[in-house]
Amino acid sequence: MTLRLSAQVGIVGAGPAGLVAACVLGAAGVDVCLLEKDSRRDVEERARAGLVEHRVAEYLEGRGLADGMLADGVRHAWCDMVCEGHRVRIDYGALSGGAAHWVYPQQSLVRDLVARAAAAGCPPRFGRRVRAVTDVDDRPRLLGDGLEVVCDYVLCCDGPHSLADSLSPGTARSFRYPYDWLTALVAVDRPVEGVTYAVHADGFAGLMPRTGHRARLYLQVPCEDRAERWTPDGIRAAFRSRAGAAADGLPIVGEILDVGMLRMRGMVRDRARLGRVLLAGDAAHVLTPSGAKGLNLAVADAADAARGLISWFRDGTGADLAGYARRRAAEAWQVQEFADRLLTLLHLPEGAGSDPRFLLRLRRERMRHLGRPGPQGAEFAHWYAGSGRGPDLRGPVGVPVLAGNG
Repeated sequence: MTLRLSAQVGIVGAGPAGLVAACVLGAAGVDVCLLEKDSRRDVEERARAGLVEHRVAEYLEGRGLADGMLADGVRHAWCDMVCEGHRVRIDYGALSGGAAHWVYPQQSLVRDLVARAAAAGCPPRFGRRVRAVTDVDDRPRLLGDGLEVVCDYVLCCDGPHSLADSLSPGTARSFRYPYDWLTALVAVDRPVEGVTYAVHADGFAGLMPRTGHRARLYLQVPCEDRAERWTPDGIRAAFRSRAGAAADGLPIVGEILDVGMLRMRGMVRDRARLGRVLLAGDAAHVLTPSGAKGLNLAVADAADAARGLISWFRDGTGADLAGYARRRAAEAWQVQEFADRLLTLLHLPEGAGSDPRFLLRLRRERMRHLGRPGPQGAEFAHWYAGSGRGPDLRGPVGVPVLAGNG
């Protein structure tokens, strides 16, 4: 028996983008049907990102979606860069005039948003896999196992292998980096006070704060390396070696709680709108974890889509929706460029030779420029914190979307 529903907006995927869009649209009186293929438990326990940038935190707070983050998150405004035993403190909060990150695990934010979506009258329907979308230029239909939802618009927030793949979405431009990152959730003896990036001849290493006595550790590894090849002792030893003398001032890494691999690639679709189907988050673009931009760009997509849809349903104005694909592609490329720039700083190129000291010293000098007052430091600080304003933040990154009244 097929369950037949109708909604003004059908949303596929209950990650941060889909949930934020559902909450904002539902609060504005738009009828939303949010479908998620996985169970509520799987969605709410999925450990992913942990840094919410400045403009996204402001957007969530302005819509009553940040209570958990404000109560239990921790505000961070500096990071350290380490190279050849030299540590550079980058106080991006001061350099940007007050912009900072909130450290708040994605799974905690997702739990908050699931509850708020239900309160807004659009509780996610978990365990509902959408297998196709049809009639994209008229009234799109979401089709699944025993399910059919007729919508005015569809917002696909269902990841890089989106159901929109079947709609001839145009070119997806992508790049595979010549390395991967091993990622480990680790226990530490005290909270991590700020992000540490370490550049070393053996490869990049990073330690990222999470809440309490937890942290996220990253190690550069060869492409297609396997997590099971790494022992807990090997992970700890590699991190200490690459962090060098700076490791003595960092929390002690204890139990390795979970290990995985991040295949380092970037992707941007040239079309984020297909008729009445809008793409957001990883369905429209894939980012490396460099600079922690993935979750934040996904929420920016959701904010843009929600604002346009609310305008359309309230007064029939389609101007915001008409520019959605252009704005999202422009911002995706700007954020990709920043993430790539940071990766270039943190990784030595292939073929660096038997004596990479020249390249390491160049990176030390670049770090020094980023850490002191001046145009380079200010520009990096605004981008890194996601302030949404400041030098060289043009176009869609300048926050008109996130500051809108959706």
